[in-house]
Amino acid sequence: MGAHVHDHGTARLADGRRPLAIVLAITCLIMVFEVAGAAISGSLALLADAAHLLTDVAGLSLALVAAVLGSRPATDARTWGYRRLEVLAAAAQAAILLLVGGFVLVSAVRRLISPAEVESGIMVAFGVLALLGSGACIGVLTRSRTVNLNLRAAFLEVVSDALGAVAVIVAAVVIALTGWVQADALASLLIVALIVPRTLTLLRESVNVLLESTPAGMELSDVRRHLLGVRHVHDVHDLHASQVATGLPVLTVHVVVDDECFHDGHLMAMLDEVQECLAGHFDVQHSTIQFEAASHSAHERAAHR
Repeated sequence: MGAHVHDHGTARLADGRRPLAIVLAITCLIMVFEVAGAAISGSLALLADAAHLLTDVAGLSLALVAAVLGSRPATDARTWGYRRLEVLAAAAQAAILLLVGGFVLVSAVRRLISPAEVESGIMVAFGVLALLGSGACIGVLTRSRTVNLNLRAAFLEVVSDALGAVAVIVAAVVIALTGWVQADALASLLIVALIVPRTLTLLRESVNVLLESTPAGMELSDVRRHLLGVRHVHDVHDLHASQVATGLPVLTVHVVVDDECFHDGHLMAMLDEVQECLAGHFDVQHSTIQFEAASHSAHERAAHR
């Protein structure tokens, strides 16, 4: 027996479209300016911070895609709508970001060994510009960051952007005051340290979704234990859980119940109880439940158990 159809959280996703679009536009603009500043000044730190911004452009784009496409209704051809595009884009962007991070890392090590001249004044100017842009993004998201997880993640990303801009400014000031140009390379390494862990996390999460792994934080042993605690349930098998996209876990399960439940009208009440258990304890709003009589268990293939 199947579960009821739900809106899959599309209302909460749609709430963040306007602030996400504004912050994404500002972030893209800052990134372009920093690339230009890196070309003019020769600063690797500016280029690294532009790469850092690229990670945020990726994250913000995914959040906006989830908010826009996720609010579109499903069709017979696409029963989950366009939600899976978010995951495919995440995997591709994570791979690109790792390449960018690797390039910056190698370049930074080379510059520590063989320092290059850097225009510290231009670095400061573009670093301050990036910091002001990040401050504007923080202002846009401050009030709406608690609306949903997308906006909360976006807020943390722009705060991280501000820290990257501060690293560029500090490196530029050190170079201007001491002439120690290796500060540019050290700032680059610091920014790469901000990029790589987040990118690996993004890649791991997207690959897990594509492999239909059990959603993070969900233990199937706990699910099984809760379902076995429902009255009249004898056994649970063919239990599978996966994730279509961010915030959209799905679960299928065969539940073995008393034979009498099929005759005394109790089965529909049990369906409600099982679905409430899954939604309340594991936040699974989309589940497919197949009930089986205890006398039918002998007909189940061993590979399914």
